[in-house]
Amino acid sequence: MRDLLDHLPQSKQRELAHVVRVLFEEFGAVHARGNSKWAKQGRIFKIVLYGSYARGDWVDDPVGGYKSDYDILIVVSDDRLGDFEFWSPAEDRLMRDLTITGVLTAPVNFIVHTLNDVNSQLERGRPFFIDIVEQGVALYEAEGFPFAQPRKLPPEEAFAEARAYFEKWFPSAVMFTQTADFAISKGGRNEAAFLLHQATERLYHSVLLTLTLYSPKSHRLNFLRSHCEEIAPELISAWPREDKFSRRCFDLLRQAYVNARYSPHYEISAEELRWLGERVGTLQALVRDVCERRIASPELEE
Repeated sequence: MRDLLDHLPQSKQRELAHVVRVLFEEFGAVHARGNSKWAKQGRIFKIVLYGSYARGDWVDDPVGGYKSDYDILIVVSDDRLGDFEFWSPAEDRLMRDLTITGVLTAPVNFIVHTLNDVNSQLERGRPFFIDIVEQGVALYEAEGFPFAQPRKLPPEEAFAEARAYFEKWFPSAVMFTQTADFAISKGGRNEAAFLLHQATERLYHSVLLTLTLYSPKSHRLNFLRSHCEEIAPELISAWPREDKFSRRCFDLLRQAYVNARYSPHYEISAEELRWLGERVGTLQALVRDVCERRIASPELEE
């Protein structure tokens, strides 16, 4: 793993330094309010930049509306430190820095794992974590907590796992899409929006698990979309971003996991729902193609 950001412009390096500072400040603030011993003794061992900004092939397309995210792995000392309560203040602050204060020019997505978990994933040969170790850039590292030596996963094992994941997750996504169609036929717009959210979530899990044998435990579509488009750029075309209507529709889909079920203020029009149904159908076809190409042969790319 590297520890230099020389391949990034100075402005991007400053933004990443700001991200690290926010993560530590908000993590410390949550600790200060806690009473449990394990929380007070909790530590951040590593903060690692991975993905396109680590490799140097990030995208910033203001015309098409697509830009790469800062992808961050946070390595902590205790499983319980991965709970959402520890990181929601940092996530909210980083979002404000992107959308309100303008301190950031790209969204920040982060995943949280313990050192033991990451090392276990490396020893099991998980490609996602191996790529992080081989291509990532350390933004912060405490001394004395090394990553394990990665295991080379035999291609036949990777093939079997990838095929099993696809056979589980893709049919589940299709079923939710079909159920959404039924809800629309009965006039259940909010129910259909929630079901389309679930279909989209499962499509993204299909991609991540089939291609990398790993998927973060998240319902956040913008987060999952970013990770999938990072490893399968052909999926970008599923969601137009250049106009307000398209962005609003995706935001309604993103909100549907909670608001379509529980908020009296959530509303979605027939036109918006029809557009979402078409786009989820496009995404489904793209996901099928991406995943089937991946499992077409046991000789998977390493």
